Amino acid sequence: MIKDNQKVFNRLMVAADAAITSASLMTAYFFKFYILNDGPGEGVLPAGDYFMLLPFLVPIYMLLYYSNDVYSPKRTVRRRFEIFGIVKANTIGIVALIIILYMIIREINFSRSVMAFFYVFNVFFTSCFRLALRKGLYTIRSKGYNLKHILLVGYSRAAEEYIDRLTDNPQWGYAACGILDNHIPAGTMYKGVKVLGSLGNLEIILPENKLDEIAITLSLKDYHYLESIVAVCEKSGVHTKFIPDYNSLIPSRPYTEDLMGLPVVNIRYVPLTNTGNIFLKRVIDIIGSLAGIVVTSPIMLLSALLIKLTSSGPAIFKQERVGLHNRSFYMYKFRSMAVQSPKEEKKAWTVKDDPRVTAVGKFLRRTSLDELPQLFNILRGDMSLVGPRPERPLFVEKFKEEIPRYMVKHQVRPGLTGWAQVNGLRGDTSIRKRIEYDIYYIENWTIWFDFKIILMTFFTGFINKNAY
Repeated sequence: MIKDNQKVFNRLMVAADAAITSASLMTAYFFKFYILNDGPGEGVLPAGDYFMLLPFLVPIYMLLYYSNDVYSPKRTVRRRFEIFGIVKANTIGIVALIIILYMIIREINFSRSVMAFFYVFNVFFTSCFRLALRKGLYTIRSKGYNLKHILLVGYSRAAEEYIDRLTDNPQWGYAACGILDNHIPAGTMYKGVKVLGSLGNLEIILPENKLDEIAITLSLKDYHYLESIVAVCEKSGVHTKFIPDYNSLIPSRPYTEDLMGLPVVNIRYVPLTNTGNIFLKRVIDIIGSLAGIVVTSPIMLLSALLIKLTSSGPAIFKQERVGLHNRSFYMYKFRSMAVQSPKEEKKAWTVKDDPRVTAVGKFLRRTSLDELPQLFNILRGDMSLVGPRPERPLFVEKFKEEIPRYMVKHQVRPGLTGWAQVNGLRGDTSIRKRIEYDIYYIENWTIWFDFKIILMTFFTGFINKNAY
């Protein structure tokens, strides 16, 4: 039923997008010549000439939307990816239209302003329509309508995590009907999802139930059943997905290679091992750190003066941290605590109402101004503007034994700010959660992701409620 509904829904979406594209072009014409001007002047092409473009323009745009996955199911896709697909398709479309009009068929009388307005209006109207539609569908699914019914094959950590996500996101519209497993007794429940029987029941259940999807969530010890289960599912025609029980070992976006027909999955894909990416990031770090030093130099001078006037000891504090490729370096900060012996300093990190923190230091830590000297670390190449926060050697030794994948963070330069920090994971917060965010950043790095984090730092990252 869902499959049939999806086909009808996609056809309606194509019709709606075609209407929006047509309306956007005519709105652009009206806006240019009737809102910004007093009407089409002499030598201006009439609206009919623009209207004649639509039989060619609309099919091309619909194909571009299709090729950019604008029509693929969006239950679990984030809004920004859907909007990005729309922007990408429209950008390709407008570039192609300009090339065809002005360079190939040389129809130079078509207004360039109209084309620019058409691009803006079409992206805006289509995005607004999709966001409104998404909101409506989320509301419908949250109330129990338009659901996809899923059977889980295998009880494992992956099965529990999958159910957790479905339970936490009812707007996705997925309903887990039950679990099949050879080791867990029938009737066992996990968050309302019942174990229905053994794996052998799959061949009985599939013909009797109208399932939309099968999720294979076998535990590692049951992987010898995988081939036969896939064969049964394929025979039924039900859409089947595989959720590996070793997902803690592989990245969120696996990097695969085709070795003469043999698929090879790389355990870790780090974009910043690419020479071009390393060079680009380093250039931005140098420019950014120099600009930061120039702009914040009055603040740094004032901070140093206040520290010297209110407590004894140096204004700048240096501390050993672990950076790229597990190499140690000295990270610089404004001193925010009373001077103490190296032995005392190594005992633990700062906690709430820590008596070692000075009055000036408390303000510097809360506003993150104590971090400004790290701009010199960035200029030297010890650190980057954006990356995982570096930790002291004694904590690295501790956490690498306690937290899975902790050492992955050392495959990139540590940063002044980072994805974990702008999401509130600073100071005395969960190290495990921080590592999750750090690994997500490492595996999904782009230069635009860095710019996003820098912008978020300006809006959310300077005031640190967890800095004591």
